[in-house]
Amino acid sequence: MRHDKLQRELDLLLLMTENKNYTAAQLCDRIGISRRNLYYYLDFFRDAGFRLIKSGNYYRLDRHSPFFRRLHESIDFTEQEAVVLRRLVSGGDESNPLIESIRHKLDKFYDLRILTDVNVQQRLSHNIGRLYEAVKFRQMVKICQYSSPHSQTVTDRIVEPYLFMNDNMDVRCYELSSGLNKTFKIARMGDVELIDMLWSHEDRHRQVFTDAFMFSGEERHTVSLVLGQLSANLLREEVPRAATGLVPYDDHRYRLELDVCSYVGIGRFVLGLYDDIQVEGDDGLRRYLAERIERMQEHESRQGEGPRPLGEA
Repeated sequence: MRHDKLQRELDLLLLMTENKNYTAAQLCDRIGISRRNLYYYLDFFRDAGFRLIKSGNYYRLDRHSPFFRRLHESIDFTEQEAVVLRRLVSGGDESNPLIESIRHKLDKFYDLRILTDVNVQQRLSHNIGRLYEAVKFRQMVKICQYSSPHSQTVTDRIVEPYLFMNDNMDVRCYELSSGLNKTFKIARMGDVELIDMLWSHEDRHRQVFTDAFMFSGEERHTVSLVLGQLSANLLREEVPRAATGLVPYDDHRYRLELDVCSYVGIGRFVLGLYDDIQVEGDDGLRRYLAERIERMQEHESRQGEGPRPLGEA
């Protein structure tokens, strides 16, 4: 029974990361579950750190959720790699079932139209050029018709761009209206217009730090852990960047001091090996772990009591 439940959760996870949206009814029909169980699973995904996006009556999981970023770094292709592969298989034998299978998988999980369409490529080149000029001469720009996947809006933004990221696919900017530093995807910009004004908030520009668990942010938190042999070995295998900070603590344990920008990655690692890890430092991490444990206990309690009725999320 537990195996069947896990299988349904995995099937739902895969379905909700495809390049399309589904209604609640469609998801229930595809997975073979009730509406109430669907909301249980969506609750579980939220608790596990996935971001659920609801647009009208349609649902999907944000592929920029922290879990997917970690998975992407481990086994997935970058968008540029996906484009190269798609171009290679496009020139192959269409009657070859293996080539057709690769083509189908790439088209299913990557929005390659954005990356391969000639008109889109010209727009990207134009916008990158404008942004490069703005960074070089410290000018403000107007990002026109920016499509945000999180707020589901298309708006204009006045920003101070100051750092290109991810092979010029993203740009880090200070947004005047919110007073925040944000990362914008250049492919989601309709146009970029130079403004005849120099930066006026350079003192608020912040560099982005990406920690060993592939979470990015401006703030850093130093955590200190004592790891047993099991957790130290798993850290070396799963998070080699973090393992460089391991130093012997005693005959069988290691100390790890590590800067992180989010407690989510390190927190999941600790919770998965809770009996083998001692948290020595950072009260924020202790609070995060206590909250996660409490939420997991509440989730298990709800499952034991039967389905919790939910309205449309």
